[in-house]
Amino acid sequence: MTERVVQIIPTLDQGGAEKQLTLLATQLPKDLYEVHVCTLTRGGPLEQPLRADAIPIHSIGKTWKFDPAAYWRLRALLRRLRPRLVHTWIFAANSYGRQAALGAGVPHVVAGERCVDRWKVWHELAIDRRLARRTDRIVTNSGGVVDFYAQHGIPKSKFEVIPNAIEDREARSPISRQQAFQRMGLPDGTRLIGAIGRLWPQKNYRDLIWASELLKVIRADTHLVIIGDGPQRAILERWRRHIEITDRVHFLGHRADVPDLLPHFDCFWLASAYEGQSNALMEAMLAEVPVVVSDIPGNRDLVTNGQTGYLFPVGNRAAIARLTHQLLDDPDTTRRITQAARQRMRTEFTVKKMVDRHITLYQKILHSEEHLDETVHVVGRHEDHQGEQQSDADQRQGDL
Repeated sequence: MTERVVQIIPTLDQGGAEKQLTLLATQLPKDLYEVHVCTLTRGGPLEQPLRADAIPIHSIGKTWKFDPAAYWRLRALLRRLRPRLVHTWIFAANSYGRQAALGAGVPHVVAGERCVDRWKVWHELAIDRRLARRTDRIVTNSGGVVDFYAQHGIPKSKFEVIPNAIEDREARSPISRQQAFQRMGLPDGTRLIGAIGRLWPQKNYRDLIWASELLKVIRADTHLVIIGDGPQRAILERWRRHIEITDRVHFLGHRADVPDLLPHFDCFWLASAYEGQSNALMEAMLAEVPVVVSDIPGNRDLVTNGQTGYLFPVGNRAAIARLTHQLLDDPDTTRRITQAARQRMRTEFTVKKMVDRHITLYQKILHSEEHLDETVHVVGRHEDHQGEQQSDADQRQGDL
């Protein structure tokens, strides 16, 4: 019997959660699941592979942080589709999506927490705790995320850890190194260091800019390219000018050709203070690029220090420069580390393993004998008093 499943996410931009949803939705077996994807705000580039796989996409058109009309549209959609299971991804979708699913009488709800969300304030964590009580399971990609939410009152038993997946591909780039450098406007002979991600405080890009300055002192051939955009770009560009390293640090913004450029990196940097599980880091490891990354739970899930990359204490800029210099001057060690890293990605973080783990979870939930738990009773109370007793999650929705 085919079960209808609706996946809900804020957008279909090129983000980590969006990529994982797309991989899952397109690979779930069609003889088991009829998958629909719903975006809260708008679509994005990842609509293309979903449409190519004939997966219906619905957009709610949420425009405000607190948007009651969007909530009612989402609930109406779920009532019309009548899915057996709704799977929501990241905070805005977790809030609107779970509440709407409960209001629409969806039998089973799965949520997705993808990061150690230190940015959340008290009322957002309260929403998470309240909705967790009416959620079958919460899927995450790292034990560090489980620990974070356990500290904020959500039992560890609610969580299912399913690591991120990465599509296997050739380690070599389809373009030459010279062509890559021409695209980026860099001189020949450059030792290229790359960082990829959203420009916001979590990622600690200031540390990377400082590390570039330290590296410049001991060698004359390194350049750092930062691919991505975000609210901190203007601040970081001023910081770059302040420490007078404009000639060695380059902001490239969003790019569609990252898979072509990445294999030409001589080192990949990630300085985040917290992560779930970095897709960019996984891509670098698969491309046989040596990685120097912060020693945090999400990164430790991927990098074994000295074997598949190097870890440094968060904020230790000197360690970033020292480890990078060591890698650039020791090609034999670098080759051993990068080959081990690629092999680990190809064997332990496959799309098949990720999809199979979700299938196991979905089947366990859908075919559990405990079909009618407290969720049904909560929904009934909600429907009887919907005008006066909307939950905190419906009143104080957050957005990303």
